[in-house]
Amino acid sequence: MDQMMSSGAASTPQTGADALITETTLQSFGKDVVEASMTRPVLVDFWADWCGPCKQLMPALEAAVNAAGGAVALAKVNADQNQQLCAQLRIQSLPTVMAFWQGQPVDAFQGAVPPSEIKAFIDKLVTLSGGGSNNDPVAAAMAQADELLVAGEAMQAAQVYQQILGHAPGHAGALVGMAEAALKLDEADQARDVMGMLDDEARKDADLKDRIARIETALELAEQAENAGDIAPLAAAVEADPLNHQARFDLALAHQAAGDMAASAEALLAIIMRDREWNEDAAREQLLKLFEAAGQTDPFTLKYRRRLSSVLFS
Repeated sequence: MDQMMSSGAASTPQTGADALITETTLQSFGKDVVEASMTRPVLVDFWADWCGPCKQLMPALEAAVNAAGGAVALAKVNADQNQQLCAQLRIQSLPTVMAFWQGQPVDAFQGAVPPSEIKAFIDKLVTLSGGGSNNDPVAAAMAQADELLVAGEAMQAAQVYQQILGHAPGHAGALVGMAEAALKLDEADQARDVMGMLDDEARKDADLKDRIARIETALELAEQAENAGDIAPLAAAVEADPLNHQARFDLALAHQAAGDMAASAEALLAIIMRDREWNEDAAREQLLKLFEAAGQTDPFTLKYRRRLSSVLFS
């Protein structure tokens, strides 16, 4: 450490909540990195005094962080003195730079990369965080979580929503997002518990109304699936009597429980084709629930809504 400092390769670490450059350890990592990254991205530089590339990288890294004007921070970890922390984060070579945002590692690079690559790395983080420390961190975190959810990363999205709720308890958007993530992870009971935490005011939120309705429909479908019968005997009953609409309806529920929404929709359409008003329009109503749960722009919905219209208006 003394050798590196005397070489002029690094600046003196700062202290305080607004410090851009700090030194951190296993004991202070939670505060210096995890908590600090809730408001702006934090780069963590794992280095060692004997590591030549570390001495090349650190001044360029510090200069880039300072040039970012507070949009990101830097925490330096002496790998020799913090071997347990390095093991926990699976650091395998030096230097390694990990980027944390909203308490989670989101990017990393290894080696003494040139300043242009460091700047591009930081620019990417600033974009991810919504533009820097002056923006609303909760709004930026919500945008990140929503993007993860849309991308199919439900587990990661749930983790970010949970962190938002830790800083903003009762945040309606985060609760709705948590419920959606839970459904994607086949955790209907957890989704139901989360929805129970929404107050009446949140349920009136125009921006959340459609999402809440979709979640509640999905929960209703999940409850139906729990009580669905087996596919084979129901299919046999339908084959024996094609006008046994109840058996066909139960077959649709069985396919739904198995995750085969297309087969469920086909069974429901078959009922509608034979008897549109059977059981007070139960088949059409069930099909509409499948549409709502999937989303109005989902390819499944678009395909079978056209099929339904064709049947109803033929």
